[in-house]
Amino acid sequence: MENQELLEMKKNACKVRRYIIEGVFNAKSGHPGGSLSAADIITYLYFKEMNVDAAHPDDPNRDRFVLSKGHCCPALYGALALKGYFSGEEIKSLRHIGAMLQGHPDMKGTPGVDMSSGSLGQGVSAACGMALAGKYDKADYRVYAMLGDGECEEGQVWEAAMFAAHRKLDNLCLIVDFNGLQIDGHVNEVAGLEPLDKKFEGFGFEVIKIDGHNYNEIEAAFNKARTVKGKPTVIIATTIKGKGVSYMENQVGWHGKAPNAEEYQAAMDELNAQLKALEA
Repeated sequence: MENQELLEMKKNACKVRRYIIEGVFNAKSGHPGGSLSAADIITYLYFKEMNVDAAHPDDPNRDRFVLSKGHCCPALYGALALKGYFSGEEIKSLRHIGAMLQGHPDMKGTPGVDMSSGSLGQGVSAACGMALAGKYDKADYRVYAMLGDGECEEGQVWEAAMFAAHRKLDNLCLIVDFNGLQIDGHVNEVAGLEPLDKKFEGFGFEVIKIDGHNYNEIEAAFNKARTVKGKPTVIIATTIKGKGVSYMENQVGWHGKAPNAEEYQAAMDELNAQLKALEA
């Protein structure tokens, strides 16, 4: 990735992280940790990888994105707002009754959301359906779905993985946001997933492992996924829960709670400083 493009990507990701903190703080509830860990990849998807247009959110030829870990929608909402699907002011009404942006993605009420999600494990099945429809229609669009690492403990993930490989859905790319923490603690203590790469390989996937905060690795992974034929791809991205807000990083307690006023200000000051450094 060229230096200027990389710089712009980092700026956008920082802005998405500010939206995450803004939304969760104003909601007084939500899931900042996993939203922050996913911010870099979601930013890359919407600002480089996917063929999408905010002016035509229902374009049948668009690429599709399913946020299977739907509780981390503040990251998706931040990217959609930054991309121009709706005003960034909407973020402040996150999770409020009657607001457009609910605590889990709502495809009927939010421009740019391709699938309602939140019941963990189900997003991959929906993404498989979209990818199979693309095959039947001989369409060029690709389908991307992001899972949490803890979510991979759900059996439906593996039923869908088996289906994806059987149907040779090479237009499907899964991303596992592997930040190592879930609501009950460390993933390897709750229900160890390793070797996750071998499991997906055993289910017939092309597996790519990356640092989920390194844009050159992110770019190389998605570029490679496009070349894979005859089978689906999964990108296993090692990330840091709470990435970008130092006091949240690698802290399981920030899986599902909102910052208070003092914590909010500390987080925003840190992110504003990061953005200022990038703009210098």
